[in-house]
Amino acid sequence: MLFLMDIWDSVRGFMVAGGDVLWLVAAVLFVMWVLMLERYWYLNWISPNEHKAIITSWDAREDSTSWYAHRIREAWLSQAKQNLNARMLFIKTLVAICPMIGLLGTVTGMISVFDVMAVHGTSNARMMAAGISMATMPTMAGMVAALSGVFFSTRLDAKMKISLEKLKDSMRHH
Repeated sequence: MLFLMDIWDSVRGFMVAGGDVLWLVAAVLFVMWVLMLERYWYLNWISPNEHKAIITSWDAREDSTSWYAHRIREAWLSQAKQNLNARMLFIKTLVAICPMIGLLGTVTGMISVFDVMAVHGTSNARMMAAGISMATMPTMAGMVAALSGVFFSTRLDAKMKISLEKLKDSMRHH
């Protein structure tokens, strides 16, 4: 329990030092990861059952070579692709926004530094350090959030493409 309290104090101290923009980075990061975990869950547990149902329906068809059958196949594949790619554009948008929010933190932190300089001059390094901290921490957090999002969303995208290709192959050979 004490260990969790220490972690919470460290996180809270980081968030306070980074300023309000850091909370926005954290909120975007949380939403991005919830959506990516949902997509992983869908890809690993829901879509295999949906793909089996599509393959079973395709195999049950008497006609699989006519123009009409090919349009049905394309429609089912298109629906499977749409289901796989649901929310991926939003996830990629959140990934792209993270560094921009970090840069917003840079700007607000530098404004704080300039305010201190205007009121107290350049002789008070301790007051300027708080603004510099508010300028650098959100930038770092935004970049780390974006990097984690890029890595995992790219991996997720690749797994979805493989899953769709396997479905296409299964429908081609049956």
